Amino acid sequence: MSVSDVIKGLLAMSGKKQAELTSVLGMSSNQAVNNKIRKNSWFASDLLKVAELCGCKLAFVMPDGQCIYLGDDEQEK
Repeated sequence: MSVSDVIKGLLAMSGKKQAELTSVLGMSSNQAVNNKIRKNSWFASDLLKVAELCGCKLAFVMPDGQCIYLGDDEQEK
């Protein structure tokens, strides 16, 4: 499953629209986001914004279950 597929799923699960994603990413048009989705072209900073929009946290999960969260460290304290 591509990152774009995961993002589309997160948007659907959280009831968010692509227009909201466009705004959060600071893009001027839905076409720009469509291009990102089509090209599967995402930066880590984009993923953090998607997670925040959808009410999620972005993390690396170790084999033993430990999570290393990415993003605002103050939120984790």
